[in-house]
Amino acid sequence: MLNWLKTRSEDRCKAKELYGAIVTGARQPVFYSGCGVEDTPEGRYEMIALHLFVVIDRLKGAGPQADRIAQRVMETFVTDMDDSMREMGVGDLSVGKKVKRSAAGLYERFRAYRTAMAQSPADLAEQIAGFVPGRVDAAAVARYLTASAQALKATDLDSVLSGKVIFSSIPGEPS
Repeated sequence: MLNWLKTRSEDRCKAKELYGAIVTGARQPVFYSGCGVEDTPEGRYEMIALHLFVVIDRLKGAGPQADRIAQRVMETFVTDMDDSMREMGVGDLSVGKKVKRSAAGLYERFRAYRTAMAQSPADLAEQIAGFVPGRVDAAAVARYLTASAQALKATDLDSVLSGKVIFSSIPGEPS
């Protein structure tokens, strides 16, 4: 039993590190100043969703530990959404419903992005434009997302699991 608790604690620590890397990637100023993403709670949510998608997609099917960490990262995301909504003053009675809606929206985006990535860059850009608020340069964000997914697939799984995630640079931006 103690091994299970230790493993769970280690998984949570890794998930928090990984989620921190996801949020750092999503908060790159160039998305908001250069790619036209609105710097609003909705815009930040969409950028977290994009980064979360490529990381979870990388972990999917990579073994039991990766699956556990992916689950913990999703739990960390839900906790972050709950905390953020409370900080923004959303009432206690409606936080749960809004968090559920955020999580459901995340899975909707994952399906749409996964399908679009398998089809073409134009399809991915179309999906991004449909979800991300603002006058977003969806083609640039799609190129970034594709390059980041490829970089993550080439990254050693242990590095990804420990939060050492390096996302691609945004096309046209210095590395």
